Amino acid sequence: MFNSLSDRLTSTFKNLRTRGRLSEADIDATVREIRRALLDADVAVSVVREFTAAVRERALGSEVSGALNPAQQVVKIVNEELVEILGGQTRALTFAKVPPTVIMLAGLQGAGKTTLAGKLALALKEQGHTPLLVAADLQRPNAVNQLAVVAERAGVPVFAPHPGNTSAVDDAIVDGDPVAVARDGVATARARQHDVVIVDTAGRLGIDELLMRQAADIRAAVQPDEVLFVIDAMIGQDAVNTAKAFADGVDFTGVVLSKLDGDARGGAALSVAKVTGRPIMFASTGEKLTDFEVFHPDRMASRILDMGDVLTLIEQAERAFDSEQAAKMAEKVATGQDFTLADFLVQMQQLKNMGSMKKMLGMLPGMGQMREALDSFDEREVDRIEAVIRSMTPAERDNPKIINGSRRARIARGSGTTTTAVNQLLERFEGAQKMMRQMSRGGGPNGMPALPGGPGMGVGKKSRGKQQPARKVKGKSGNPAKRAAQEREALERALGGPAATPSAPGSAFGVPAGGEREADGAPDLSNLELPPGLEKFLGR
Repeated sequence: MFNSLSDRLTSTFKNLRTRGRLSEADIDATVREIRRALLDADVAVSVVREFTAAVRERALGSEVSGALNPAQQVVKIVNEELVEILGGQTRALTFAKVPPTVIMLAGLQGAGKTTLAGKLALALKEQGHTPLLVAADLQRPNAVNQLAVVAERAGVPVFAPHPGNTSAVDDAIVDGDPVAVARDGVATARARQHDVVIVDTAGRLGIDELLMRQAADIRAAVQPDEVLFVIDAMIGQDAVNTAKAFADGVDFTGVVLSKLDGDARGGAALSVAKVTGRPIMFASTGEKLTDFEVFHPDRMASRILDMGDVLTLIEQAERAFDSEQAAKMAEKVATGQDFTLADFLVQMQQLKNMGSMKKMLGMLPGMGQMREALDSFDEREVDRIEAVIRSMTPAERDNPKIINGSRRARIARGSGTTTTAVNQLLERFEGAQKMMRQMSRGGGPNGMPALPGGPGMGVGKKSRGKQQPARKVKGKSGNPAKRAAQEREALERALGGPAATPSAPGSAFGVPAGGEREADGAPDLSNLELPPGLEKFLGR
């Protein structure tokens, strides 16, 4: 949503970075560009004036003139002022001391109240609460049925004693009383021991006296702990007038921005909190019930300035990834086991659980400069990879080297792709497998340190004085026996003592376990049985 604003601000700051010192003229030009960018993004004029005045006053002060990098200091000021107009601090729900906590949703028709009721109920359910949805919107056609469907998808109960308006006309006469429905819903929740009640109320296409009177009556009847004003983030300048009308008529306690994944300019998000004085508490970022997140002003400001939102990305990963599977994968890497296509499939499935790949990549810092490539990214690529791997046999997933030409053709037919796609997947997987092997050997990717607990870390062994750096071997011999000796000598130097020689069957050129050894520790090969016909190659 903030792509246009983000691009304008990023371009403005890029021009600043070429200057070692900033004059008053440079700051005025920068503030002028920021003002234009905000006005183009449909931010309220009063908010733009207040914002640019604060930025200019601080930019002309000592915090910029005395800074080693004035351009970065200006970016820091803009970031802090953006956080301020977005609400300052994250505001959480206020729960009642004596359950149930009553949450009332208000807003215009089409803002997304009914869908948001299901999203909020699902989020509270995942936190351990027992929410109940109340269908108090009896005016909009089939609003009660929609709420019932949303509640079923979220896995929460719904209180709907009245079918509401089942005709196709908004102004059809309905004999039900939404105030009584809301009051009875709270009483039912108290009797059934639900700790949260979410009341979905009716909306209108515009502000009118009937809408405000009904919303005020419902509020007076249920005495909600929170009144959330749901506003469409795509309506632009009109968001300010709508928010003011609801603040005067209903007096809401928080704002929820819906359709934040749209392609509008986002002026509502940058205006409503400052104009109404009410904090933005939640944001709806998609059509799925899981596309719902707590609104963090500092993180949103970072997204606008193309600084990324790594914290939200980490939180999504923690929710989506299975901790048990992650522990198994870490143990597998640490013990040197090979990374297989079956493991790769599990990682792909957990990645899908995090949601849209475009959204996740967009949370990385600097991704605004790669927006064209990001927009052209095909979300179905993960599905294609999953289809290719599922078309393989278990043996092929564990050992991709056995996949020859005929197997590749069979896999391509089974997955509905081409052999080229299969080859590309195997090439990418081979690169990932090499990286995992490097990590398991004690050398992380790109020079990173070894994984804790992995080979080469010396876990459980006491340090013998100051560790000496291992000498670099100039070259490894092509002879397997000499190469093994070189590696054993290097290991002895690293450990400060003789290294144990492996004695497992087949681990030391076929020497059986428990075989006789000479005094110098070398194996006794005099009684070694060789296959018939091999003597002529050994000079016997």
